[in-house]
Amino acid sequence: MEKALRQDIAPWARRGGLLLRQARRAASLNQKVLASVSGTSRTTLSAYEHGRKSPTLETAGRILDAAGFRLALEAKVECATLETRDGRAFHVPSRLRRLPVAVALGVARIGGRSYDLADRDRRRAAYTALLCEGGPEELLAHVDGVLLVELWDELALPEEIRAAWRPLVEEARDEAGVMNR
Repeated sequence: MEKALRQDIAPWARRGGLLLRQARRAASLNQKVLASVSGTSRTTLSAYEHGRKSPTLETAGRILDAAGFRLALEAKVECATLETRDGRAFHVPSRLRRLPVAVALGVARIGGRSYDLADRDRRRAAYTALLCEGGPEELLAHVDGVLLVELWDELALPEEIRAAWRPLVEEARDEAGVMNR
């Protein structure tokens, strides 16, 4: 039983170690300095980074804080695959996400085409293509919830796709106190 539990925890220890290592490198710190600033030893920090040990949540938070980051909770988003009446698959996420501004207004490559998301008209075309044909990874990478809500009434979507996405948009509008049009 204990061995099985350790095997279940191992992937999380590796992910946690990767997170700590990424934070340390992004802060341009070596292990010795980060360990000292965060109140742990270099050997223990190394063990965390390599997934040989798992820090407590408090310890991970302290190390990340010392590197200039914070530990945050992010909702998991999953996509459901639905079909139109003519059998074409489309995807709908379980919730709308906010993307970092540089990503939300960056360049999206969809089906061999590039869209400048900073340009409202190009973003409208990109979101139409994404909602109709985008895979889960593309949707999660390029669709910003606030920007989708803002464009929603202007998107030329088949009714089946609009109906599947409508509850997400209405929920986002309700949360923001925006009246439905």
